[in-house]
Parts: sequence; structure tokens; C-alpha cells
Amino acid sequence: FLRLLTKHALLYTEMITSAALVKGKAEHLLKHRTDEYPLAVQLGGSDPFELAQAAAMAERTGYQEINLNVGCPSYKVQTGRFGACLMAEPELVKQCVAAIVDHVSVPVSVKCRIGIDEMDSDEQLGNFLSQVGSAGCNTFIIHARIALLKGLSPRENREIPPLNYERVFRMKMHFPQFQIILNGGISDLSTARNVLQEVDGVMVGREAYQNPYFLSRIDTEFFGADPGSKTRTDVLLEYLPYIESEISSGTPLQHMSRHVLGLFRGESGGRRFRQHLSDHAHRKGSGTEVLLDAMAHLG
Repeated sequence: FLRLLTKHALLYTEMITSAALVKGKAEHLLKHRTDEYPLAVQLGGSDPFELAQAAAMAERTGYQEINLNVGCPSYKVQTGRFGACLMAEPELVKQCVAAIVDHVSVPVSVKCRIGIDEMDSDEQLGNFLSQVGSAGCNTFIIHARIALLKGLSPRENREIPPLNYERVFRMKMHFPQFQIILNGGISDLSTARNVLQEVDGVMVGREAYQNPYFLSRIDTEFFGADPGSKTRTDVLLEYLPYIESEISSGTPLQHMSRHVLGLFRGESGGRRFRQHLSDHAHRKGSGTEVLLDAMAHLG
């Protein structure tokens, strides 16, 4: 769906645990299509050997980048000893990255926060980047908020801690040899352009999901592509054949329709469009007619 909106932006999967790949249904979890490229897989874990195995599986499947997530603040992730809590263990993260680098030929990146709990200084973040970078990671995606693992929920950790872009900018100054990608709070293209004056790239998460048509201008604004004329309706109609194919393979409609709920955000009838999908897409036997009926509420 997102690849219908941008041909050039690098897309990332949801975080997949290394254990789920090594001990579970790797074929299902890594399933994708070549027309989704360029595509990176995001892994979670803290066992270097297991992460190396999972990364090798992902590379064989066709992913063009392996990303290790040490920025997720969820309670479940902390219990499993991966995600943001690993920022307190840079030596372990270094071992994990070194193991991955030794087992794949594609680029390896790390996604982290600017800090966690009491680890909230330029010096501590710089130490983390330096140690992990020495293992062969040259790209860091930094969410410009601290993660307060002991006091806030995962949702609150995405919104309450204040953004600190300046710390991320300073990391780029201190480590010019690294590719520094800023994440957090990017909801318009003008902000993205301003940030790109200081760092090497921008990752957009919630805005891309909640307002996916935001991505339709990316190729023109940042990759020099000719301005497109594809409307929101055009995008949805182009998505229908994929939905039909997946339904015929046994995938329930709601697993795909939930990703388009924000496509008509801010448009006349957009609320009715979302409501119709929410009311009908989960019903057994639902097909693309549900989306076509939802479109009738627009305008």
C-alpha cells in the first residue's frame, strides 16, 4: 500500500523478534513482494547468535537492510530483554551488531533513543554510538525523545518526553563518519527539509501511518521525481488487486483494510469512510466491495 505512494523511500517492517524467526514461522513473518523494495527488516533481540541467524534469514529472503531496534519502550519488550532497555548495555548491543555484521552482506543499522531513564546526556549517547559503531554499524536512526521505562507507557513514551532534535544534531557533529537519521515528531515536509540541513535522513512513523497520503509528495520533494497526479482514490483502486489476491489466499480483509483507514484523513466524507470500514471489514467473507462501498461515502 505504501509503495503505491512512494517509489523511493526506504520502508521498514514492524519489529520482528529474532526468536520468532529462528524458532517460529520465518517464512510467514518475512513474507513480502519484490515490488515493495527498497525494504528493510527490523529485528528485536539480545542474543547475538540468534540475531545473526535471523538476519541471515532476512537477507536470504531479499531484505536490503537489517535494522536492530534498541528504542522500543514497551513492557513486553523490556521483559524479553530487548528494545530500549538495551541502551543501558552498549557492550551487549555491540556484540549483537558484530554478530549480525559477520553474517550478512547488506547494511546494518541501529534504531535507538537519545537516552533512557537516568541515561540522559550527550556523553552517554555518544558513548553508546561510539561503542556500537565500532562493531561495524555506520547508520543510527535516533528517536529524539528519551524513553522513561520506569514511569510511562509505550504510548506515553511516544508523546510525553519532549523532543530534543539538538542532541541528535550534535551527534552528527561529533560523529560525521556515521549516517544519522532523525526520528520523532516529523509531521510535515517543511520540518523534514529543515532537519535534513543537519542530519543525513529522516524517518517518519506515526504520520506515515495515520496520514499515509503524506507520502505522496516524498518522491517529488526529496528524490527529484516528476510531480504525480495520483489521487487518494487512485491509490485505493490500485491497491484492490493486491487485496483480492490476498483474500483468495486466505488473508482476512481487515488485515489489509486497517492500513488504509487514514487515507482520506481531512477529506470530505473521510470519517464516514473510516467508520464503514470499521463496521464491515471484520465480517466473515468481506471482500473489496466493502472498500468500494466505503468510497461511496466520500465527497
